[in-house]
Amino acid sequence: MTMVKNPILTGMHPDPSLIRVGNDYYIAVSTFEWFPGVEIYHSQNLVNWKLVSRPLNRVSQLDMTGVPDSGGVWAPCLSYCDGIFYLVYSNVKSLFGFFKDTPNYLVTCERIDGEWSDPISLNASGFDASLFHDTDGRKWLINMVNDFRPWKNTSGFGGIELQEYSCEKKKLVGEKQIIFRGSNLGVTEGPHLYHIGDYYYLMTAEGGTGYDHAVTIARAKEITGPYIISPFHPLLTSAGHPELSLQKAGHASLVDTGDGRWYIAHLCGRPITDRSYCVLGRETCLQEIIWTEDGWPILKEGGNHPKDIVEVASDAIQERNRRVYFNFQEKVLPFELRTLRVPLTAQDYSLTERPGYLRLYGQESLSSRFRQSLIAFRQEHFDFVAKTVLDFYPNNFQKTAGIVHYYDTINYLYLFLSWDEDRGRILNVLRNRLKEQSYPLAGGIVLPSEGKVYLKMEVHMEHSVLSYSLDDKTYFTVYTDDISYLSDDAYSEIGEYRFTGAHIALCCQDTTGERTPADFEMFCYDSTINL
Repeated sequence: MTMVKNPILTGMHPDPSLIRVGNDYYIAVSTFEWFPGVEIYHSQNLVNWKLVSRPLNRVSQLDMTGVPDSGGVWAPCLSYCDGIFYLVYSNVKSLFGFFKDTPNYLVTCERIDGEWSDPISLNASGFDASLFHDTDGRKWLINMVNDFRPWKNTSGFGGIELQEYSCEKKKLVGEKQIIFRGSNLGVTEGPHLYHIGDYYYLMTAEGGTGYDHAVTIARAKEITGPYIISPFHPLLTSAGHPELSLQKAGHASLVDTGDGRWYIAHLCGRPITDRSYCVLGRETCLQEIIWTEDGWPILKEGGNHPKDIVEVASDAIQERNRRVYFNFQEKVLPFELRTLRVPLTAQDYSLTERPGYLRLYGQESLSSRFRQSLIAFRQEHFDFVAKTVLDFYPNNFQKTAGIVHYYDTINYLYLFLSWDEDRGRILNVLRNRLKEQSYPLAGGIVLPSEGKVYLKMEVHMEHSVLSYSLDDKTYFTVYTDDISYLSDDAYSEIGEYRFTGAHIALCCQDTTGERTPADFEMFCYDSTINL
């Protein structure tokens, strides 16, 4: 047996959809405005997980041009039936105010790591759509309904809707029915259906995806209901217990191991400041489930609070630290890197024009929701060092390139090279804290007119140190910052909300439109270094 430490997927891995196919487990997680859409992890022991598929890798499947920050892919549902993997997802086009535009789609593939189909359009009545394969061969789609009428007192959450899906017709058929209005916790979303024994079990997320988040279980003898809420409600929550290390527990999915054990995967957040800011975003945890004599699922350890440690039937050693080093010697981008909203094209970057370098052609600013030349790696640890080597010769102040600790278009910390007409090539810092932009180094630091520059970011919890070197031996600190604002929670300061997580990215901007390139020789992310 192995005692596994939560989270099992660190950094931005929200809304886990967990399934088992034979001896293989798969988890699909949300990716929001990051491309490719959806990430699927594989494990055979529930201990260590490997990224094996990023199924929405074509614009024909997922076009997020212009989607708002924290829009895009919400709450994918992964399922498997009769030799085919099914993936349902939303592509959220708007999310602020009364209205949310949330078209839902279905793609399929016979192999988890194969080329997934072009999408089938399902509906757009709400988000968090989930496909259920019943034991009688019928298939059903469920999703929350966005009710934008404030006088209905639903806060926008109108209940869970059910409609049959026809594989033959490749569309939804029959009547739509609201089968569950939710509990007193409200904000009912994230539904998953299971047919176990004599009951249909409906698992939903409730309470909002922040500190009041929870998992609700209800069951019915018929798929259309009525659904009765568990007497042990809620199944899981951290609400009202700030002493717990795992907060925001909710949005779960259920799986059996085939040998009598059951688990749920759920999201959580780990606050690191007295302001309860979670700089790693929402992560994925695992909890073991047992069943009462009356057929209700409960946490094995009792109560309804998430546990830091969970037992699994394996002797595997959990791997938590990461060191990745990309030297850009290959002709394709490293699998784990991602872009914003759309893929980069051959006109946006090159790995062959200067062998051994990633060449990014300058495009729009870090404020853009359309075409950025930016390639990112997700922050997965509280403590890490990130480094790159940049060869860049701008001739205009509108041309910049460097390394950025990026949350979204209004929230980032950027260490970059540029040009000043009086001083030549310079190094500078742009701090965008929740729309408040500043250059803390004023005019910047003068650099030699030629030569590579090493840029480094050292992060310990909420503390960040930015530095540079000309020889990779002597580093000069240029700026330190409290980067806890790179979190979902910080948006409460400006009356807004977000759902993603921080990334470390290489990027190049050229707002003259001349597309001046910047060459990056390497990128390293290392959580094994003691800071």
